[in-house]
Amino acid sequence: MKAGVVRFPGSNCDRDCLHVLSDVMGADARFLWHKDHDLKGLDLVVLPGGFSYGDYLRCGAIAKFSPIMSEVMEFADKGGLVVGICNGFQVLTESGLLPGALIRNKGLKFICKYVNLRVDNADTRFTTEYKQSQVLTVPIAHGEGCYMVDDATWAEMLQYNQIVFRYCSPDGEVSELYNPNGARDNVAGIVNKAGNVLGMMPHPERCAEDLMQNKDGYGLFASVKNFLG
Repeated sequence: MKAGVVRFPGSNCDRDCLHVLSDVMGADARFLWHKDHDLKGLDLVVLPGGFSYGDYLRCGAIAKFSPIMSEVMEFADKGGLVVGICNGFQVLTESGLLPGALIRNKGLKFICKYVNLRVDNADTRFTTEYKQSQVLTVPIAHGEGCYMVDDATWAEMLQYNQIVFRYCSPDGEVSELYNPNGARDNVAGIVNKAGNVLGMMPHPERCAEDLMQNKDGYGLFASVKNFLG
């Protein structure tokens, strides 16, 4: 598996992602600079968390104009696997690779803590190592994680089973009580219609090995590796 982690000015989870891909998963992983024009024959592109371009205008709004994003969009259009985590998710929505938008948390405060996620689609290229409705514990760290989308697009997303992760209770109950940021229907992660682009606000790279509090994030990277063979 050949993987690339994009580094924008302001990215701060790029090393975490590269570490998991190379040292934990054994992938041939490298950094991609935001000014690059070549994906170098990669199988997977990861847009990491952080504050690309200082989050000026809107989170991800400037990053979408980086030269590398033209390559990422072409790569995705051809079926290449793309994962956007936290700020990476915001970049994907701003770029039009995923529907909807991420806005300020309902409480208008930055949230950094472990949350529970329910796997609502275990049949994607990113979730085959999980079971349907399995509950994961994964950290979040964001101020603009409230996922919103219009009703027509939402209905289409449900039709195509694009909701992958939802915030939930330890027992898997999805309700407003367990929604940390006000996201529509507790959405924490989605895929595009084709199923090759994933965006999620929680950070699986921060819980993907035994030395962490848990390794519930490992399954996401293992799913991708298994898909790519």
